[in-house]
Amino acid sequence: MKLEHQFDAGDRSPRVPGDRRIYAVGDIHGRIDLLNKLHARIVADAETAQNLRRVIVYLGDYVDRGPGTFDVLDVLINEPLAGFERVHLKGNHEDMMLEFLTGPPKPTWISNGGIATLASYGVEPPVTLCHPADLETFRRRLQRALPSDHLGFLQGLRLCHTEGDYFFVHAGVRPGVPLEDQIPYEMMWIRDRFLLSDADFGKRVVHGHTPNLVPEVFENRIGIDTGAFYTECLTCLVLEGAEHRFLHT
Repeated sequence: MKLEHQFDAGDRSPRVPGDRRIYAVGDIHGRIDLLNKLHARIVADAETAQNLRRVIVYLGDYVDRGPGTFDVLDVLINEPLAGFERVHLKGNHEDMMLEFLTGPPKPTWISNGGIATLASYGVEPPVTLCHPADLETFRRRLQRALPSDHLGFLQGLRLCHTEGDYFFVHAGVRPGVPLEDQIPYEMMWIRDRFLLSDADFGKRVVHGHTPNLVPEVFENRIGIDTGAFYTECLTCLVLEGAEHRFLHT
């Protein structure tokens, strides 16, 4: 797939530690079919990295929109790729789902793909935005339907991860703020202030959250949300040494 933007190789390229290969997976959004396909491609690709540590970083937004949220979480929890170190980051959709679960529930999550998640857990979704009392009913039904390991997974998600010169986060970072001082909300939700910046963030940021038809590759960031829910393309960034490449469904 042709890249929309290409990193200037004339500069010193960011690197990951020489003893590992990193796989970063973009926004899944309930597409268990695409996750299974991408996992198969990652496993096949990793056959050439037998002597390296293999790390897979999921950038968040596992839930909502697609029909398979239950299955996506179940695979990530109970069928992890053998031989890989795993890092699961928190996206804004997990943030909304957790807020809905802990209450008081708001219609925001339901109107942003949560209907599909409710259905995947066997909770009949609302036809329209609901009265607060109805939302409370749906919250309690989801609480009863959600397996304890799924809840624990959601509650244990991390906000960021670092590998060498790369910083992994769901949405991005605020320019001018040190990485260690970033605000959790912005790490899950930020868009234009981050996307339009040509600032040096301290490390090259790998993120999802904002979909594009192809990955975006800039000197200061790489965006890998390729809108899997509607494009059928789930993307994985592969990092080794100073090189980067992509795997797609």
